[in-house]
Amino acid sequence: MPETNINIGEPWMWGAFIVFVLAMLALDLFVFGGRKAHRVSVREASAWVIAWCLLALSFAGLLWWYLNGEFGGEIARQKTLEFLTGYLIEQSLSIDNMFIFVMIFTYFAVPPELQRRVLLYGVLGAIVMRAVMIFAGVWLVSQFEWLLYVFGVFLIITGIKMLIFADQQPDLEKNPLLRWVRGHMRITSGFHGERFFVLQNGVRWATPMFLVLVLIEASDLMFAVDSIPAIFAVTTDPFIVFTSNIFAIMGLRALYFLLADMADRFHLLKYGLAIVLVFIGGKMTLMPWFHMPVEWSLAVVGGVIFGSVLLSLITTKGKAPENQSP
Repeated sequence: MPETNINIGEPWMWGAFIVFVLAMLALDLFVFGGRKAHRVSVREASAWVIAWCLLALSFAGLLWWYLNGEFGGEIARQKTLEFLTGYLIEQSLSIDNMFIFVMIFTYFAVPPELQRRVLLYGVLGAIVMRAVMIFAGVWLVSQFEWLLYVFGVFLIITGIKMLIFADQQPDLEKNPLLRWVRGHMRITSGFHGERFFVLQNGVRWATPMFLVLVLIEASDLMFAVDSIPAIFAVTTDPFIVFTSNIFAIMGLRALYFLLADMADRFHLLKYGLAIVLVFIGGKMTLMPWFHMPVEWSLAVVGGVIFGSVLLSLITTKGKAPENQSP
């Protein structure tokens, strides 16, 4: 049986993927309405969600096709399943981050037509942060393999805390980062379109949009602290980790606009995500004694997430949404 624990990212593969991401961001920013402030409709959001899911599946197909020709069917199958499992984990955990977006936009009363642009900049910042954290994490794990077990214990603790405090919402008024920024910068009382800074009487002021961007970037940083160690339970191949992360991030913005008004209907999802984190953490800590095939991981993660979403929808059927995004 061929060795499947290899890193597959050739320089041209990295280059091609980065060009693809930049091209998609440019299309979004300059072609598909990114430059014009407008309220994203459910139809538009649905189209983007479907598009990003199809692109991720197409990427998986291309990955299998290339690896099958270069390394054989076993490695092609293993790496493709690793990508799909990593993508599912990242996409599932990103839904929890979406709830934070809803809370931030509601707290600042961000007009719907201004949300698209700030989320786009949030995606750009998230890509940079993820790249740094992924490569740092891969290097650390390659040098200190015992860190995988530390990550595993961390995920178990995080999952248990999520189970215990699933119904609690953070209080933004007490957020230390928000309080620090407000204490060290001049903040305007109202929005100035999509601008983050304005000049008033020759003095530069930050707008509430800047505060929103800061909190969105901070929330993604905290989310990455959970999600990146989680995917290390599946693979430490930097190309697989990076591509699965980026596909999930790129689709998160569209997913927000599709599901934000129904966020309260997914009240059981946090419990499902907590179970996933405990499962992944347990898988990492048991690696020396038990190797779980990637197919099992994919089935468990997919089953738990699907089950929690289905139960959420069933138990809230017929109920009007309690929290509408602005």
